[in-house]
Amino acid sequence: MKKVNIGLVQMSCSADVELNIQKAISKIKEAAQKGAKIVCLQELFTSLYFCDVEDHENFKLAEAIPGPTTDRLCEVAKENGVVVIASLFEKRAAGLYHNTTAVIDADGTYLGKYRKMHIPDDPGYYEKFYFTPGDLGYKVFETKFAKIGVLICWDQWYPEAARITSLMGAEILFYPTAIGWDLNEKDPNMNTEQYNAWQTIQRSHSVANGVHVVSVNRVGVEAEQQFWGGSFVSNPFGSLLYLASHDKEEVHVQEIDLDLMDKYRTTWPYLRDRRIDSYSPILKRFIDE
Repeated sequence: MKKVNIGLVQMSCSADVELNIQKAISKIKEAAQKGAKIVCLQELFTSLYFCDVEDHENFKLAEAIPGPTTDRLCEVAKENGVVVIASLFEKRAAGLYHNTTAVIDADGTYLGKYRKMHIPDDPGYYEKFYFTPGDLGYKVFETKFAKIGVLICWDQWYPEAARITSLMGAEILFYPTAIGWDLNEKDPNMNTEQYNAWQTIQRSHSVANGVHVVSVNRVGVEAEQQFWGGSFVSNPFGSLLYLASHDKEEVHVQEIDLDLMDKYRTTWPYLRDRRIDSYSPILKRFIDE
């Protein structure tokens, strides 16, 4: 059986970038000590979630990838023998920025990056002000322990992204995330409904594609939002293997069995029965007539 231990780091962040990086490194080491082989950090873990406002000062948080933070994480990955999935604010060139996740192999090798494809622009999530949509396409990374796909936050709502990444051979889909509840929300049912939808859509990607899904969110109150945590792991049929709290920092290591992909894909042969000859309409924005 092909088993691998996955480390999830769910943490709160402060305005102090260096302290956030040190905390993340400490928690990567903690996950490694617990047996993790692949460790995923949350979206934009080096800072507060700055996209709640449109402020040019926040561009100063960006950095090159590879760059200073990935250099530090490469050392940590090598010293602890773990794969690290690290979501960062990328400065590509003057005036050109991306929401980007770097993947570092267990020997400290920088394997590459994925740039977030779907960029939201909603109250509290003004990401189009900061980020250019990704232009690298969907990506998979051949790490020491598994072939992984990485998508980022808003990507998690799009079945097309999960499908394409799975078709490229990903055995696990990772979703570094920053999402929370509006503290001014008046409807008491809205928070529950939003979280349930967020979890359900991602678990559906497990079912439809026969892959494990690992979603890692942040916690803590920042400005007008309470980030809802709730990080989780689902198996290739959508069953929850782990579910984190909504309000606590957690470092969890979850064993997963990659051989389950073949079991579920054979029993429920969605990939076999796909009618790829009929799917061209999906390329349209909307089918009018």
